[in-house]
Amino acid sequence: MSIPPVLSVRKLSKRFTLHHQGGTVLNVLDGVDMDVHAGEIAALTGPSGAGKSSLLKAIYGTYRVNGGSIIVNHDGFETDIATAEPRVIAALRSNTIGYVSQFLRVIPRVSALDIVAEPAIEMGMARDAALERARTLLAALRIPDHLLSLSPLTFSGGEQQRVNIARAVAASRPLMLFDEPTASLDPVNRATVLGMIGELREAGTAVLGIFHDPADRKTLATRDISITPARKLTDA
Repeated sequence: MSIPPVLSVRKLSKRFTLHHQGGTVLNVLDGVDMDVHAGEIAALTGPSGAGKSSLLKAIYGTYRVNGGSIIVNHDGFETDIATAEPRVIAALRSNTIGYVSQFLRVIPRVSALDIVAEPAIEMGMARDAALERARTLLAALRIPDHLLSLSPLTFSGGEQQRVNIARAVAASRPLMLFDEPTASLDPVNRATVLGMIGELREAGTAVLGIFHDPADRKTLATRDISITPARKLTDA
């Protein structure tokens, strides 16, 4: 019996209604089909504006879609993100789907160390162990010790992104989504992050990401998934 994909997307469509522009409808995704299996890194490709980031947000449940299905398989259960209730999506985010965007969103005054350790603690890791793992990851990503007790809101853009990466891999889920994870990083930290993402694949994680740098895709991706731009504007 074949093992089902961790993620299966079928006939997915997403559109936005521009109410401030006379109700014009912006078609972003139209009939997207794709599968992602455990132990592979699939790279989304296509021109700017094709809807790659919107697709990741739809899979994570940030965007509600207008048609199609987003089936996530975990522990023998199938869930359709496209129709799931918010509480179900919240549970999946805790245990099944991780998402790394280009921007770190955190609560002010919470330290970088606690922010990175939090997901692992929520997944059942002992607090001391989670903090130690967080410290190890942040050290690998060259976040100085003297910054660990500070809020990442005071950090540079590159430092914030490294905290973002550390938080994601501290408690990796069966499905990990990455939206340009190395966009604001220098070459040394870029290589470290690519190595961490590669380790997720080796551990059996299904990875779907946007990696605009061709060298990053060549280093990481086991295959590409091309996203074709939808026809953009229609009448309301």
